[in-house]
Amino acid sequence: MNKNLLILGAGQYGTVAKEIAQSMNFFEKISFLDDSFGKDNPNYHEESIGKFDDAERFSADYSYAIVAIGNPKIRRNLTKKLEEYGYTVPILVSPRAYVSPSAQLAKGCIVEPLAGIHANAVISAGTIVSMGAVVNHNSMVMNYCHINCGAIIMSGAVVESGTKLDAGRIVEKFSAEEYAKVVEKSVLDEEFN
Repeated sequence: MNKNLLILGAGQYGTVAKEIAQSMNFFEKISFLDDSFGKDNPNYHEESIGKFDDAERFSADYSYAIVAIGNPKIRRNLTKKLEEYGYTVPILVSPRAYVSPSAQLAKGCIVEPLAGIHANAVISAGTIVSMGAVVNHNSMVMNYCHINCGAIIMSGAVVESGTKLDAGRIVEKFSAEEYAKVVEKSVLDEEFN
């Protein structure tokens, strides 16, 4: 198994993922696939070696692949394809982030510098935790969310699958009944599981 990483998404999230992956000092080679970014696009960030549909043919050269795209449905669909093609979907955590030893992070998570994930927090698949965001103890972030810069998930709170929290937003703790409903809805939501 090689230590090469393929990032799907060559825009702003792709650059963030690349810089975090580089700071981890694990990956030997990092490349991009993207359908819309290129040198002729004004939003161009990273040079891609192919399109998303090329992922299967690169699976022999790259053992690891992750999706760095803002849209949660696209992130979910592409992550599933990567798994079908045999990639290991890593967890990217900046060395400048704090992640409690008792926190749980699932495949495809990206944790940016200065983010904090406290004791017994659960961060589900494909979630992005941006710079300065805080996920407090005993809280749960369901699949394919984006906790934007400076957002705070209070102790015991839960964030529903596919949610993008705006910068600075605070999510408060639910009652036990509300918590159970949100978790059940997110677990049963086929769109994000």
